[in-house]
Amino acid sequence: MIKKRCVIYAKDIQRITGRSERYGQKVLSKIRVLLNKSPDQFVTVEEFSLFSGIPEAQVEMYMD
Repeated sequence: MIKKRCVIYAKDIQRITGRSERYGQKVLSKIRVLLNKSPDQFVTVEEFSLFSGIPEAQVEMYMD
């Protein structure tokens, strides 16, 4: 059984967008604010996908 991560990190966003890791951190921060999450809570792939408009399956291709 292959296990996939359900959480996305700034490094994943960097790979997807081609921008810096700091940009990925800012995106995660924006998502947390929009979803009323605390800074220590994780952002899921589904939440990032809804925020960015990138299909979830495509996002998962960039995650290792």
